[in-house]
Amino acid sequence: QVQLVESGGGLVQAGGSLRLSCAASGRTFSRYAMGWFRQAPGKEREFVAAIVWSGGSTYYADSVKGRFTISRDNAKPTVYLQMNSLKPEDTAVYYCAASPNSYLYSQAKTYTHWGQGTQVTVSS
Repeated sequence: QVQLVESGGGLVQAGGSLRLSCAASGRTFSRYAMGWFRQAPGKEREFVAAIVWSGGSTYYADSVKGRFTISRDNAKPTVYLQMNSLKPEDTAVYYCAASPNSYLYSQAKTYTHWGQGTQVTVSS
């Protein structure tokens, strides 16, 4: 069983940076792939980034590629999302999620555990 708690959200101006953290509890964290998703008001939840259990492979949505970086520290255990060059369209609630599977990382149905979310607001 894995429990996830996000932090690090807030209000930032366009062009700024934020780093989100997702602290996990549970001894099996290192066996899970981890993902970040976001949901803006009136929109469906969308994939942002994912990282495999070893940290050896990462995946990104086209909209964030080159601006966001996902990483993990299995010893802590925590997953991070470094967000640079933020845009107003990045405004959303950001969720981290854990998946015991090794496929379909961009699809929410792959993930079995979710955090409560943290708000990110980017002003223009």
